[in-house]
Amino acid sequence: MKTLKVGMLGCGVVGLQIARLLINNKADLSSRAGANLELVKISVRDIKSNREGIPSSLLTTDSNSIVSDPEIDLIIEVIGGIDPAKDLILTAIKNGKSVVTANKALLAKDGAQLYEAADKANVDLYYEAAVAGAIPILRPLRESLVGDHVLRVMGIVNGTTNYILTKMDENGTAFSDALKQAQNLGFAESDPTADVEGIDAAAKAAILASLAFHSRVTDSDVYREGISKITATDVKVAKAIDMVIKLLAIAELTSEGSISVRVHPALISRDHPLASVRDSFNAVFVEAQAAGQMMFYGRGAGGEPTASAILGDLVAVARHKVSGGLGPKESDYADLKIASIGETKTRYLIRLNVADKPGVLEAVAHVFASHKVSIQTVRQTGAGDKAELIVMTHSSTESALSATVRDLGNLAVVTDVASVLRVEGIN
Repeated sequence: MKTLKVGMLGCGVVGLQIARLLINNKADLSSRAGANLELVKISVRDIKSNREGIPSSLLTTDSNSIVSDPEIDLIIEVIGGIDPAKDLILTAIKNGKSVVTANKALLAKDGAQLYEAADKANVDLYYEAAVAGAIPILRPLRESLVGDHVLRVMGIVNGTTNYILTKMDENGTAFSDALKQAQNLGFAESDPTADVEGIDAAAKAAILASLAFHSRVTDSDVYREGISKITATDVKVAKAIDMVIKLLAIAELTSEGSISVRVHPALISRDHPLASVRDSFNAVFVEAQAAGQMMFYGRGAGGEPTASAILGDLVAVARHKVSGGLGPKESDYADLKIASIGETKTRYLIRLNVADKPGVLEAVAHVFASHKVSIQTVRQTGAGDKAELIVMTHSSTESALSATVRDLGNLAVVTDVASVLRVEGIN
């Protein structure tokens, strides 16, 4: 068989697993690829670190020597972040090397530039591992569903936040305590900002939206809210109405033909398939015109799951090298407008602390009517100083709903707006 030499940039948790699997399963992977896959160089920060099972002769601190080596055919990038990953990938592509990456942040920010470079150099750019780890979701969107019209993609794409929200739901754990548990188990970083504030999920939402709707979507196009303000009371109220709170990445076509792309916590019915996704697992729910509803579920992060997706891509691009073909290029022909969050239609669950006296419901209802927001249900709990109204709206624009919440907060009969949560996945 023809030999294809592989260079890898980075050898952290994910890179270490890739290298081990590529070495240990070389015969099988080579047979599947139709070429002898030989890992020849790995760039690392510190050569002296212990990497059991990885020959030290493969290691180098010079990343440029890998992307510029004319002997190397394929590049795996698992450094992460923008710099120096972007320049290294562009150099590799310019030098005629196909690239497999898991770099969601880079793809969400500069994916178009990478695609254009790959197109010009006539090489592959594959990145299945960038969203939802081992779950095959990007290739189905890019290839399997290319003959259909995707209407909506809604997913749980961050394992850290899903673990936190699961523990809050199942055990009544406070957010801060659930976060500490996630950190102790290695699900959350010491600085969890990227996860709990939705930054990680927003990058993945941009990638999903780009593929689903054949338009360029960047992370800056994604409306984002995190879960740090979710309280145990919010979770308790959700349980009382047979719902659960999840951090959702949502990309959907609007009735006006634009794309709404957002990441935020939302209530979904416990009957919805996404409601049963627990702990650090991920799932992506897709609705298409002809295919209908589908859900892709599995491990969304971790060394081995991510390595599985990387090696799947590696075999695919190796096959193309052997046959002289290429995989799908960027599909951005639709060039759809990105809807602002104000144009997006959703529904709210609003908790109001109110005075327990006559006229409260009338005053509250008047505010909703003034913004043409329809009320689905109203429930009152407590009495006296602890009276609370829980209002579920029908679908309306975000601008109308947020204006309603603003004016409710200014009512004399409303002590404060205790919580506002969006509601998804119900008719």
